Amino acid sequence: MNNLKAIFLYSLLAFLISCKNETTYEETTVYKKLEKDFKAELLNTSNALDKLNNAASIDEKKKMYLKARMHFKICEPILAFVDSENYGYLNQPNILKVEEEDFTDIKIKEPTGFQVIEELLFDEKVDEVELTKQVETTAIRLKFLYKNQTLQFLKKHHVLWILRDAINRIALTGITGFDSPVLENSLTESQTVYKSIQKMITLFETEFEKKELYQEWQKEINQSIIDLEKRTFQDFDRYSFIKNRTQKALEIWKETVTDWKVTFPFKQAINYETSNLFSNETFNINYFTDQKGNPVEADKVALGKLLFEDTSLSNKKDISCATCHKQELYFTDGLAKSPGTTRNSPTLFYAALQKGFFHDKRTGSLEGQIIDVVNNPNEFHLSLNDLEKRVIENDNYKEAFKKIYAKEIDNHIIRNAIASYIMSLSPFNSKFDLNMQGKENSLTKKEINGFNIFTGKAKCATCHFAPLFNGLVPTLFKESEIELIGVPKSKDTINAEIDDDLGRYGVYKTEQRKFFFKTPTVRNIEKTAPYMHNGVYTTLEEIIDFYDKGGATGLGIELEYQTLPPDKLNLTNQEKEDLIVFLKTLTDKY
Repeated sequence: MNNLKAIFLYSLLAFLISCKNETTYEETTVYKKLEKDFKAELLNTSNALDKLNNAASIDEKKKMYLKARMHFKICEPILAFVDSENYGYLNQPNILKVEEEDFTDIKIKEPTGFQVIEELLFDEKVDEVELTKQVETTAIRLKFLYKNQTLQFLKKHHVLWILRDAINRIALTGITGFDSPVLENSLTESQTVYKSIQKMITLFETEFEKKELYQEWQKEINQSIIDLEKRTFQDFDRYSFIKNRTQKALEIWKETVTDWKVTFPFKQAINYETSNLFSNETFNINYFTDQKGNPVEADKVALGKLLFEDTSLSNKKDISCATCHKQELYFTDGLAKSPGTTRNSPTLFYAALQKGFFHDKRTGSLEGQIIDVVNNPNEFHLSLNDLEKRVIENDNYKEAFKKIYAKEIDNHIIRNAIASYIMSLSPFNSKFDLNMQGKENSLTKKEINGFNIFTGKAKCATCHFAPLFNGLVPTLFKESEIELIGVPKSKDTINAEIDDDLGRYGVYKTEQRKFFFKTPTVRNIEKTAPYMHNGVYTTLEEIIDFYDKGGATGLGIELEYQTLPPDKLNLTNQEKEDLIVFLKTLTDKY
């Protein structure tokens, strides 16, 4: 009897070990297959570029470019996730890259990669010497990746991250022309990306406990591809696509997380619980701050508001944060330039959801921004020690700080509280948001068309990225961009002159950064006139005309490093009108 029991237990143990080994082997095989396919596409991309350089005619070179680009887009979901630096290198815009860490560490890099090749190859007069050089450089980098890249570290949660990033990237940059500025081949390329993630999902079919969920993925991706196939770049309905396709895919993604029993090791910029890109639950506010716990806890926000509105915290006790950021004016002051300063006061709505502050992006956090305001002789004109003393001397604050922070009052927690209040100013309750959330169905055809122009023909969304409509770049949300668009000194279009404000140049004195300014949000733009860093424009019509002309170039101002495409947009009067009515749908109810 004991022998039989021993044999049974041994057999059971052997069976369990066998199952475990089989699972491990199966998982390893899946990831090896994923790596094999990925590296094959890297090689296909570099091979196509080699053939491009060897092609005898420009037409043949163009065909090989499109082929290389297709293979690159197949790689994109994985490459962008596992090696964002090299993905960015290969797919960067054709503008000079300047990296400023401090005064002793400033790097100036010439652009390279696919966008550079595209602009060279499809120019009226092709510079074949430069084209050959760019193609060789890009192919060499791809071959390096082919030899050195591995996916053996991937787990299921990585696969889910890759899928979500790819879906969001298509919606927020892929369909806007962001990385196909000349050919506007964005819809075809987005189809390729969908087919790539569909293949990945198929590879992981055995992970699905609910087989109907796997079928939902297939059905949804097929429909997305169909929607992308039947329209051109100019007439594609991006509003309907994001609302009905992107957000549907994100809902399926959420269900897949549960089905696969995945727990993520840390949080990202976009919350895992959301399937809507236009909600106050979309972004993880902790991603944008070093604060611990909940930075928008009600008591902390209320304390921050009191400090924000307290004039006693300035040197002469005559101004507060609210002096230049009035709630009734959507946290601006309605002036071209704030008193005592040289620049326009930007709205604080959604200010927390970015990675750089002030027009010249000279600080990297809200708390850092507050230091600048406190120390500035033209603003609060106090030291941080003086700020502490003013707060400590005010009995109204003592109990609140003690309750919330349980420590002695210092400038760190004072700034922390004010920052918490600003972090609470991201309502996502505009007409546009409520329609994207499915709470309303009230957008007119003109408003929807305006959004489609914003994200399509007018190319506004290649700098003012949805869903924040500011310069925070999806899908990593690690960088807030600065641009040179060439804002003029006045409205004079005949003898236009560049504004005297040197912008970002004032921070590190980098010549290639003269006249660069941070890309602001256009949310609530209806309520935040006048516009630009110097308040030169007072109407939305003037703003749109400026961009329609091609920025500074269209006004006859030549700037070597202008990042705004100099070409005219050729918007019709109707398109301009629709663009304006869309922008007005971004006004929050506050």
